[in-house]
Amino acid sequence: MVADEWYDKNGVWTGSATILPDGKIVMLYTGSTNESVQVQNLAYPEDLNDPLLLKWVKYSGNPVLVPPPGIGAKDFRDPTTAWKTSEGKWRIIIGSKINKTGIALVYDTEDFINYTLSSGILHAVPKTGMWECVDFYPVSKTGQNGLDTSVNGPQVKHVVKTSLDDDRHDYYAIGTYDDKAGKWYPDNPEIDVGVGIRYDYGIFYASKTFYDQNKGRRVLWGWIGESDSEVADVRKGWASLQGIPRTVVLDTKTGSNLLQWPVEEVESLRLKSNDFNSMEMKAGSVVPLELDGATQLDIVAEFELDKKAIERAAESNVEFSCSNNGGASHRGALGPFGLLVLADDNLSEYTPVYFFVAKGNNGSLKTFFCTDQSRSSVANDVRKEIYGSYVPVLKGEKLSVRILVDHSIIESFAQGGRTCITSRVYPTRAIYGAARLFLFNNATEAGVTSSIKIWNMNSAFIRPYSNEQQ
Repeated sequence: MVADEWYDKNGVWTGSATILPDGKIVMLYTGSTNESVQVQNLAYPEDLNDPLLLKWVKYSGNPVLVPPPGIGAKDFRDPTTAWKTSEGKWRIIIGSKINKTGIALVYDTEDFINYTLSSGILHAVPKTGMWECVDFYPVSKTGQNGLDTSVNGPQVKHVVKTSLDDDRHDYYAIGTYDDKAGKWYPDNPEIDVGVGIRYDYGIFYASKTFYDQNKGRRVLWGWIGESDSEVADVRKGWASLQGIPRTVVLDTKTGSNLLQWPVEEVESLRLKSNDFNSMEMKAGSVVPLELDGATQLDIVAEFELDKKAIERAAESNVEFSCSNNGGASHRGALGPFGLLVLADDNLSEYTPVYFFVAKGNNGSLKTFFCTDQSRSSVANDVRKEIYGSYVPVLKGEKLSVRILVDHSIIESFAQGGRTCITSRVYPTRAIYGAARLFLFNNATEAGVTSSIKIWNMNSAFIRPYSNEQQ
C-alpha cells in the first residue's frame, strides 16, 4: 500500500490481516497522518482470487480508530489479528504506553468499522516503555499443532508478545487469558512481557505470527536489521531482511518457554550431507570439518560433556553472562564449546556459536547459549556484539543446536528452539570458497564428544509467482 492519503501520508506501518468466516479478508494497519498522528485504518483485498493479494483498497471512511484520551498521538500503533470473543464479537489489541508503562489497549468490533474501547487494558508492565508490534495468540498445552487465533479453553495457554521500542528487542510471556474481562495474566510475573524471555537474543525485531490453516501451524516472521554502517547500506543499495520463518509451539516440558524452529520448507533446500559421529574434542582443541563449501549450511549438532570432568570442576558462584564474560575466548572449566562458522583457514575471521556450562555452589549446572561476533570480520565499520542467554536443559537431555548459515546471517536454535540467536556478520575473508567450519572446545578441564550432521544448502532461486505454482 502506498502512503497517499492524509491518514497515512507519513507512513503505512505495521498491520495485521484477519480471515473472516465467509472467506473474506480485512486488514487493519497503522497510518501516520499528515500531522504525524498514529491512527488505525481499514483495507480490503482488491481481488480475493489473487493468491498473493497484491492490491488493496483503502476504506473510504478511514481512519477507523484514533488515539483515545490519555494516549499520546505517537503512541498508538500496530493492531493485531482479530480473534472471536465468547460473545461473538471480534477483538484486537493495539500497543501503547502511559508514561513509561507499556500497555496493550483492547477494542471490540462487529464490523471492523465501529469499535468499543475496553474500560481496562489487556496487560501492562511498568518501565517497559512503548509496546510495538504487539501479538497475542493461543498455544496448545497438549499438542504440537498451532492454533487458530480465536481458540480458547482449558487446554490452551496464551502468549503476549511485544517489541520494546526502548531496547529494540522482542519479548514474550506465557499466561492465562480471561475472555470475559479482556485481561491476560502471566504465569510467572518475574518473566513478564518485556522483562523476561526474548524470542531471539540477537538482531531480531518487529516480529509477528500468523496461523497457517493449511498446515495447522503458527508461523513467526521476524526482521533482521543490519549491524554495519549506514554508509555501507547506502553503498550496497539495500538494508535489512526477513529471517527464516519459524514455527512456534509451547515447550510442554518446561511450560515456561516457546519452541521456535525453522519451517519444514527450509529442508527442501538441503543438498549433500556430511556426518561426523562421536567426535572427541580435548580441552583447548580446534577441529576442522571437511566440507564442500561452508557459506550455505544447515547444521544439526549434539554435544556431551565428560561426566567425570563435571564432577571434578570447581564450584563457582560467579554469575556467567554471554555478553559480559569475554565471549568464546573466556575459558572456564566446562566451556565454551561449539562451532566456529564462517571461518577462514587462518582463523582471522570466525563466528563462534557455543555453549558454556557454569557450576553453582550447590553443584547444580546452568547452561548458556551464545554467539560471539567479536572476530566475525576484520572490517572496522561493523558492530561486533556478543549475544546470548540462559537455556534450560532438562535431566537426560544432550546439548543440541541447529544452525542455519547463509553468507552473512547465522540463525541458531538451541535445545529444540528454547533459546534462539540471530547474528548478522560481515566477513571479508571467510567468504565463498574460502569459508570453513570448525569444532572447538575452549574448556580448561572438560573433554567434549559431539555428533554433527551438516547439509550444504541450495539457494532458494526466488522467481516471479504464477498461478500454476499453487
